[in-house]
Amino acid sequence: MDEYSGAMGSDADVAALVSIVGEVEGAVVLLTAAQVAEVRALARAGQLAARQAAGSPAAVRAHDMALRSVAAELGGVLRVTDRTVQSRIDEARDLVEHYAATLAAWESGRITRGHVRVITDAGSVLVDASPERRAEFEAAAIARCERDTPNRVRSEVEILAERFAERSFTDRHRDAAAERRVRVVPGAAGMSDLIATLPTVIADGILDRLTQQAQTIVDAREPGNAGSAFGARGAGDAPDASGASSAGGASGMGDAEPDRRGIDQVRADVFSDLLLVGAPALDPTATGDGQGSLGAIRAQVQVIVPALTLLGVDDGPADLVGRSPIDADTARCLAGDTHSWARVLTDPVEGTVLAVDRYRTPWPQRRFLRARDQHCRFPGCRRAAIRCEIDHTIDAAKGGPTALWNLAHLCQRHHSMKQFTRWKVRQLPGGVLEWTSPTGRIYREDAPAPPVAFAPVIVPDSGPPPF
Repeated sequence: MDEYSGAMGSDADVAALVSIVGEVEGAVVLLTAAQVAEVRALARAGQLAARQAAGSPAAVRAHDMALRSVAAELGGVLRVTDRTVQSRIDEARDLVEHYAATLAAWESGRITRGHVRVITDAGSVLVDASPERRAEFEAAAIARCERDTPNRVRSEVEILAERFAERSFTDRHRDAAAERRVRVVPGAAGMSDLIATLPTVIADGILDRLTQQAQTIVDAREPGNAGSAFGARGAGDAPDASGASSAGGASGMGDAEPDRRGIDQVRADVFSDLLLVGAPALDPTATGDGQGSLGAIRAQVQVIVPALTLLGVDDGPADLVGRSPIDADTARCLAGDTHSWARVLTDPVEGTVLAVDRYRTPWPQRRFLRARDQHCRFPGCRRAAIRCEIDHTIDAAKGGPTALWNLAHLCQRHHSMKQFTRWKVRQLPGGVLEWTSPTGRIYREDAPAPPVAFAPVIVPDSGPPPF
């Protein structure tokens, strides 16, 4: 019988809980001290990059290169990408340089890290406010955060920040609109979130138009036997290689299965169809009455599919390079409609690329390097090879040959770092890259093994034959 035995609410239970609470409280104190120390160190790293670039004739570019180099150095230690570290450095500098009182309150345990996020997020509207007004806002925000949880004080702190803001909402919206962007967040089970940060009126208008179009498709279904807007394919099937998904196809398509998609599914399918095969209304490449070239651009993805999956022998997942696994049906659909594909022969044990052949291509080196590298070869980077540049490890200007042993894929960010910072790289046999950081740390970047491979089948020994 241990100390937790006995009736619930007994003295022994209370004593055990007191001990646990004390342990958690002590751990929080240690964790807070470590987190604050990390924030201060990251802020110093950002300040170091700023000093390195000071006085440079190209100050903006020099600072960016210095910050990338510092972030990459720290990323190797933290085992995260340099882009993530750079974002954390920016946040740390903002906290240390503009929210000293908030940092002190966090360090002393008066508020939590969640409260710090609430204050800094709300305080972003005070970027042009005087130091006195910022300090006044910060003191009032800390006082509110000390008495309640982050989720309860968030709206109150945001309203407080608006009262102290010196710039009009219109001016701040103009700056915020300049940060509009689109990004993909990989999810589970072969799904992802496509997120667009847009002015609210544009975002709301897009959703309204998608809803109207989706509702029209639903209303056009023939009672009892409505054809699928995807034709013979199901609602979850993939678009073809050209990007067409036929989301708005006519109903009543012969023997097609009834369209049972809900409004959310139809809306998502119309959204995909418009982006993959539509043409923008404003095309700067258009001349006169002729159409421009933007509508002719087709999406490109880089997919690795096992041969047995391609043939339908199994339903193992394929790999969307730079992203995440995708399902076998989608992979087979893409492979069936593409105009060009590569066959990759890999080592059955190591998984490294041994040979590549490809139909209809004049670039044997490019096809080999894409198969070998798969993505950017800087440590931690996963940008797909089709979106990278082929770099000469030994610069061509210094006599480096255009040979496979001297070539590797680097994204634009890390290609620039190799050129303009103290990061150095050399290529070893087998496509291995050995990176040396400005502080002398060495990072080995092996050629990635394909995530799909054959495994030998071991037949158990069933003993001697019965005859």
